[in-house]
Amino acid sequence: MYPNRPLNVLVLANFNTGDRFVRRCKERGAKVWLLTKAKFLSKPWARDMLEDVFAEPDDASLRHTLHTVSYLARERRFDRIVPFDDVEVEVAAMLREHFRMPGMGETRARLFRDKLAMRVKARDEGIAVPDFVHVQNYQDINAFCDRVPAPWMLKPRAEASATGIQKITDKAQLWDAIHKLADRQSFFLLEQYLPGDVHHVDSVVSEGKVVFAECHRNGTPPWDISHGGGMFSTFTIERGGDDERALLAMNKEILEKFGLVRGVAHIEYIKGRDGKFYFLEAGARVGGAHVADVVEAATGINLWSEWADLELDRGEVPYELPAHTADYAGLLQTLAKQERPDLSAYNDPEIVYRTDDKHHAGLIVRAPSFDRVEALLRSYAPRFARDFATSMPHYELPPLR
Repeated sequence: MYPNRPLNVLVLANFNTGDRFVRRCKERGAKVWLLTKAKFLSKPWARDMLEDVFAEPDDASLRHTLHTVSYLARERRFDRIVPFDDVEVEVAAMLREHFRMPGMGETRARLFRDKLAMRVKARDEGIAVPDFVHVQNYQDINAFCDRVPAPWMLKPRAEASATGIQKITDKAQLWDAIHKLADRQSFFLLEQYLPGDVHHVDSVVSEGKVVFAECHRNGTPPWDISHGGGMFSTFTIERGGDDERALLAMNKEILEKFGLVRGVAHIEYIKGRDGKFYFLEAGARVGGAHVADVVEAATGINLWSEWADLELDRGEVPYELPAHTADYAGLLQTLAKQERPDLSAYNDPEIVYRTDDKHHAGLIVRAPSFDRVEALLRSYAPRFARDFATSMPHYELPPLR
């Protein structure tokens, strides 16, 4: 800590979802700067709380980012570098290594960013994962295909969410897809397709211990939505049940084995048709798609604010989790044909949050019981489909630079 001046925090962000992080920093006397890409400069950043907002070219390389931050640091002594988005986790780690700053370094960051690295680590630690192979050695790929029945999922190692994932149904389609990747092949993995319910656990970690964790289940899996349309939903699972106990135990093991010292984590799992949970991927950041708002609705804990405290204190001050509740909450959200959808017809008293994203309709409900939250989300789904829902083509990966 620097007692003679405020702490200076550099945030790397492409989406303005972390205002509560910035606000907590300001409340504690820290100063926050933000670095984004040129195409995101006009987003409604919380400029009243930020010292300044900087932008670099949309296609900036890691070396360019390093030069940019080095230039900014000539006049400012940054004490923390924090990535708000999944795609910035490795960038922040590289910058910390270069400037010898506290926080997660490049080797550990790989486990929370690189889908291949995290699967290899999980498998080596005895944690259940869908069978997979690196898209590198052709003999290994053929052996995998002979061993694991199709369909398979061809996944980029470093894209966020369901971006760039392809569902492959046979060998001919697979090799066509692999050859089209050209020099990008080694940046992908091939994974067994497991049908089932996707879950996520959102955690607060202090000094290597999970001090808070909330378990949720998605409705339609994100990949199915991105490729076939539909509505995204997520909700608190039944507290005290077998699924919660299994997820909390698995989540604790993963975070300890992956070595997250402090911060927040968003980890995804799938419950296979065999009733067993499998690890899918881990992120050392707050979950997107208003997951933090669902957690806050159910518990009163804001993950962004707690993350700010952990980043500022770095273990020098013992972390204390605030008092919290244990209600249930759920989110329903869809891409909307209207720029600003009118949700005024949805007026149940359990509604505690309405999203304010352009061309999206979404709301969060809270109730003391799981059944009430589930019933509300089920009743809203056909109404959302009628009132708002639309779709757009899913994102394709750009050519290799």
